[in-house]
Amino acid sequence: MVLNKETESESRFYGFTRTVSAGLIHLVSFFFTVFIAFLSRPGTSWFSWHPFLMTLAFGFFMTEAILLFSPHGSLIKRFPHKTKGRVHWALQSLCCVCAALGLAAIFYNKRLNGKAHFTSWHGLLGLLTVCAVGGQSLAAAPLAYPSLAKGWSLAKLKRYHAASGLVTYLLGSASLLLGLCSAWFTASVGEYAWYLSALCPALSAVIIMNKVSSAYTAKKRLQS
Repeated sequence: MVLNKETESESRFYGFTRTVSAGLIHLVSFFFTVFIAFLSRPGTSWFSWHPFLMTLAFGFFMTEAILLFSPHGSLIKRFPHKTKGRVHWALQSLCCVCAALGLAAIFYNKRLNGKAHFTSWHGLLGLLTVCAVGGQSLAAAPLAYPSLAKGWSLAKLKRYHAASGLVTYLLGSASLLLGLCSAWFTASVGEYAWYLSALCPALSAVIIMNKVSSAYTAKKRLQS
């Protein structure tokens, strides 16, 4: 009896901490995106669209798309799984569109200024990330249309999708961090603001990684 109470207490504490961490990420993703929008002032130049759209894509839309399936962090957790899937697809589509437009904006801006393309780690990783998110989204089509998954197990495809999605998210977070090291951003903020800004994608990546890996581990336990 005592053991059951202790287990129940631990379970409640675990759920509480998971809910708090998810709520923190919701706030971080929103305010970080607003902060970057405030600094870049999208529309004032071609370059201004790049940091805004990339942060909107990976800092907000992709973060929210992943959290939709979190039992402790989903904003629509009471909705059917099918509805969550559709909203997930919508958010991921917005992520892809914003990422592609953000890449196009910086490409055109460099062309206007006669600068070389993809000469920095940030540029190279950013290009890889945009390609990864596009490929990962296309590869997930059989999950939305099971008729395309001929000869494949949907359970395995879901695991592959979750794993590749996590890798893509980590690439996006790393790209955002490298972007914060750019001359534009370091000249726009002070030292403390820089550290707080860098903490946003780093913290989001750690918590998202923990949530995805924990969900996968829990499913394996239930199946065993």
